[in-house]
Formats: sequence, C-alpha cells, structure tokens
Amino acid sequence: MIHFLRKLLALIVSAGLLTAPVTLAQRETGGARATKKSAAPKLVVVIVVDQMRGDYIERYGHQWTKGLRRIVDQGAWFRQAAYPYMNTITCAGHTTVSTGSVPATHGIILNTWWERESGKQVSCTEDSKAQTISYGTPARGAHSAWRLQVPTLADELRAQSGGQTRVVTMAVKPRAAIMLAGHRSDSTTWYEASAGAWATTSAFTAEPVPFMDRFMKAHPLERDAGKTWTRFLPESAYLFEDAGPGENPPRGWSHSFPHPVGGAEGKPDAEFFRLWGDSPFADVFLGEMAEAAVTALGLGKGPGTDYLGMSFDALDAVGHAFGPHSHEVQDTLVRLDATLGTLLAFLDRTVGPKNYVLALSADHGVAPIPERMLREGFDAGRVGNAEVVERIEKALSPIWGAGKYVARMSYPDLYFVPDVYAKLRTDPAAMHAVKDAINSVPGVWRIYGGEELADARGSDDPMKRAAALSFYPGRSGDMVIVPKPYWFFVSNPNSLSAGSATTHGTSHGYDQRVPVILMGPGIRSGEYLAPATPADIAPTLALLCGITLARADGRVLAEALESPQASAAKAKQASSPAKKP
Repeated sequence: MIHFLRKLLALIVSAGLLTAPVTLAQRETGGARATKKSAAPKLVVVIVVDQMRGDYIERYGHQWTKGLRRIVDQGAWFRQAAYPYMNTITCAGHTTVSTGSVPATHGIILNTWWERESGKQVSCTEDSKAQTISYGTPARGAHSAWRLQVPTLADELRAQSGGQTRVVTMAVKPRAAIMLAGHRSDSTTWYEASAGAWATTSAFTAEPVPFMDRFMKAHPLERDAGKTWTRFLPESAYLFEDAGPGENPPRGWSHSFPHPVGGAEGKPDAEFFRLWGDSPFADVFLGEMAEAAVTALGLGKGPGTDYLGMSFDALDAVGHAFGPHSHEVQDTLVRLDATLGTLLAFLDRTVGPKNYVLALSADHGVAPIPERMLREGFDAGRVGNAEVVERIEKALSPIWGAGKYVARMSYPDLYFVPDVYAKLRTDPAAMHAVKDAINSVPGVWRIYGGEELADARGSDDPMKRAAALSFYPGRSGDMVIVPKPYWFFVSNPNSLSAGSATTHGTSHGYDQRVPVILMGPGIRSGEYLAPATPADIAPTLALLCGITLARADGRVLAEALESPQASAAKAKQASSPAKKP
C-alpha cells in the first residue's frame, strides 16, 4: 500500500498537479525558481552620473535621443529607486554603488569628516603613504581607498577570477574614480584641475599606465582651449526660465549661455583648466578615454569578466551652480546623452551587445535653489555651520564657563571637543541647553545623538533609520543634525563661494531618489516600481558574474533578471535573419 501511494504521488508531481512548497526566498522574488546558470558577461560597465536626480528622467527625458534614451528604453528601470541613508554625498554614493553596502557598513560617511585622533578634517581618499602620478604637469595630493572598510565588486571580481579580470575606472573627481575601483585596478584615473592634468596614484600603479599615457599625449586638453559651451538644442526646447533666481555661476561664467571655457586663442590658462573640468567637454573626454581603455586592454575579450567604471561629473558642478531647473543642467544631460550614445555604439562594435551588462545610477540628487522655493511660497534656506556652533558655545558658557566645546561641524555631523559629549550625557541640564540652542537655529528639524543611532538601522522611524544607515562609530559625529526640507547646511550662508547655489546630503526625496537602471543580456527590460536602492546594483551584477560579495546590504534585483532559457531564446531571435512578410 505504501509503495502504491509513493508511485501515485510521483505521478501527481510529474504531472504538475502538486508543486513544492514556496520558500521564503522564492516569495521574496515572486516565486522564481533556480535555473541553470547562464554564462557570465564578458564586461561589466558601471556608469554613475554625479548629481542625477531620479526625476530628471521623467522631467527631461523627452530631450534625449541617444545613449540615455537607449538605456532608459532598453533597460530595467527601477522608477522608485532611492538611497536609504541620510548622507547623500559623492564619496558615500560611489562607494555604495561599488560595494552594495551602506555607509554604516563601508565606513565612507562623507567626502570629508573630522578625525578625532589627529584633530583635523580628512578626506575620504587622502593617503599620506601614496604618491600622485601625473599624466602631465606634476599634481599635488595623494589618494587611495585605504579608508574603505569592505571590498568592491571590482575587488571581488579580481580576487575570485584568479587574475583574469581587468579593472579600469575613471572620473573627473579622484574620490569617484577610486571608490568605483576599490583597492586595486589596472587603471584608475582622475582630473587634477590645479595642475591641468589627469593623474593616478601609486596605490594602483608604480608608473604611468602606458596606454593611458599614450592617450593623454594624443588627446591634449588644449584642443578645447578657446571653446564656448552653447546650447545643444534650440532654446525653445528647454523647460523653465533661463537665469533663474539664486543661480551662482562660477567665476568666468554669467547666468546665461554662452559659457566660454577660457584659454583664448588656444592658449590654456588656470581659468581654462578650472572651467573645463566643470563643463560637458570633460564628459566627452571621459567617453573617449573609456574607448581607449577598451581598445588597449581588450576589455570584454579576455577569459574573465572585465570591469569598466565611469563617473560623469560635469552635472554635479553645473547643478551646484545653476540648480536642477536650469537650462545648464538640461543641456549637460542632452550632451551626456550624445556622449553615451557614442560610447554604447562603440561597445556594440568592439565587445558586442550580447557580451556586456551595464548599470547606470547616480551618487545623489540635489535640492532646489532656496531662492526659487521661497518664490514659490515654500519655507527654504541655508543653515550656517558657524551659527550652530556659536549658539552651542553660548548656551554652555553660563553652565560650564567660557571655553571651546565644539571641535567641528562637518555637514550634518557635530563633533565636540574630546570628553565634552561624554560629560553632556551625564548633565541633563547642559544637554537640554545644547539641544535648545540647536533647535533655535532656523531650518533645523531633528537632532540625534550618536548613541541613539548606533543600533537604529532597523528603526521604524524612517528619518532616524536613514541617519543610522550613515552612522559609522568613530568617524561620525557625536550628534547628527537633520535640516528641514528645502534647507541645507553651508559654511557661510551670507557669503556663498562662486559656483555654489545649492547642494545635497540630506534624507529628503530630492537628494535620495536617483536612477537605477540595468541593461544587457540576462536583464528583463521594463519599468519596475518595487523598492530598490543603488546598493542593489553590486549584488545583482555579482550574481550575473557568478561571484559572491563579502558584506552587501543590498538585494539582488531578481524581478529584472531573465532565466537562462529566456536569454538564450532572445539571443537566438536577435541573431536570426528577419523573415520576409
């Protein structure tokens, strides 16, 4: 009888009348079942567009016809993607994209922070043990990823491929190029405006990388001297007014087009090298540099999976100066659309569209310019760091006596002089006075003590949880101050430096929401409304490449992955000659 029942059950299962129980993992991925592993891509391309807000696609996407348009139309676009943490800053964002972890894990909390041990402000990449290697005029400063606490996707590809992976990254900013790479690479390159030259560091190479050295000599920046940045499209194609309220262009540019990059009569000067790095001309150069790397190293043609990481940074400089509603921001995106169109066409020819997977995201968004929001009737403004510090010192003086109690305010992080915060925690009256002083500053919304955030990654309060996901003990401040929507912290709100009208770095939607788009073989194109973050990019690419990340906080975007069978069918269909009607 038992034998008969076993045979009957087997027949029922084989007929599909009874299915296996759905596991928790299957429920989380829509019931997807494991299938035979597909071949890993030959090349992974990670593109970060510095300061690209998520809503730029909806707002300005109709102006695009080439690369950005193709990525949006042919990729898997997660329309509600956003950073889950508060410190939406360049170095933190690039690191999250490359590692799949949040600042509370990877340790890169800001671009710069106060180092308690040395008593000074440090940058996320500065390294006194490294040496800068210039492809031109000697450059100052030295950088590496030594402060990064976890390996990147590129690091893991190299380690798990047995040396078969080649890694190339590039950006205008050193922190962008370095954090996209990680601890090692074949070529990591960035632009040093003060020297007017591209550079790398001894952390990655002992001497100039030969192919990059040849490229720089064959493509001198001087070719752009004397050029002027004008609108790519007719003026009527741009939304909103030109020269909007509160714009603060860099020295050498006015509030309206055209914008000369300097170097009249083909003679580059300091102004040219400064303005060139902030213009779309730098993005064009970066695209050409990427093509040179693919050609010289044969990226995508080796035995393993190669990695190409790029950060297009012109949008960040333009957005800070002109704001997210400006003609300049729109034009930078239109020109980037053309640059990416050229790059994708090149990758199709050299690597093959079936052989590379691409991910596009941004490191953060940006706030509207306060003057524009005030005009529209919103509460908006800038919070001066010095004003916060001054009110704290004034509040503590009657209680503890005159003295210096605050060491530094670094963006939202407030650092007290050693032992002061410990003393505050044992003195309720003094702590109350400090919090009252901070809350009296216009634009301040929330205050969190470090001890509140250390174990609050799972908090039900979304604002507290966002602050906790940016909190790294030992590096983050004793207190974290959250500004109200449309307010942000600056060094001096009454004396903004040229090129600074707005910024980012909060847990508000305009700073957190960014594009997350995947494109290539194994990716199911379409629009997705499921929750997603840029931390999901590295785990998803790792799965496609068949490797494991050591410390990822993000998830695999399983809903956008095709089964190997579907991918094979699509590839066969694409390679088959079209049938005549």
